[in-house]
Amino acid sequence: MLTALALAVAAPFHVLVYSRTAGFRHDSIPDGIAMFKELGPKEGFTVDATEDPAQFTDANLSKYDVVVFLSTTMNVLDGDQETALQNFVEKKGKGWLGIHAAADTEYDWPWYGTLVGAWFKSHPRIQKAKVDVIDAKTPATKHLPKVWERTDEWYNYRALPVAGCRILLKLDEKSYEGGGMNGDHPICWEHSVGKGRAFYTGLGHTKESYAEEAYRKHVMGGLKWAAKRG
Repeated sequence: MLTALALAVAAPFHVLVYSRTAGFRHDSIPDGIAMFKELGPKEGFTVDATEDPAQFTDANLSKYDVVVFLSTTMNVLDGDQETALQNFVEKKGKGWLGIHAAADTEYDWPWYGTLVGAWFKSHPRIQKAKVDVIDAKTPATKHLPKVWERTDEWYNYRALPVAGCRILLKLDEKSYEGGGMNGDHPICWEHSVGKGRAFYTGLGHTKESYAEEAYRKHVMGGLKWAAKRG
């Protein structure tokens, strides 16, 4: 007989992918949406994709287990919509997953800074770099080699992630040009926010990322962790 925990982990969950932009728009957004829609039936979740901020109400968000910010940029929610997202995570105990430019979003909203963990500062040109796996025991990293070499646009952040973040991946700044965090360069982390969970990965600028098997497993692991399925 399955335990209540096993049943909860096995149960389908529901994901809202939000990709509104008010600044730079990544041409990889359609590839990201397609990835979620392709993997949903295989990984046990349903997907709705939107760029409509009116979807952010308490009533509508109650249908979902995780909200994904897929390379959103700048201010993408108003005050009431911000409150709905904060309630969703902090009070309802649901999940949030931020991909890449989710860190280039909502600079005027202090709570969002806590949610995402760190805000974007700058980036060098797209190039190959080495990513060190700091914690290999999470769903987002357990499949990765100790040193993961790949090509992407590597963000520098305004500060290290907020207290309480569990650092999963760091960039080896000696392996590429343009690192700006003095050799201590987290690029993926997860943490609890109120009753809920938040996962952020700085990877995912390129269209090619969303066809890369290791990256897809990385994002799916983060999604399941945020949904409390992993």
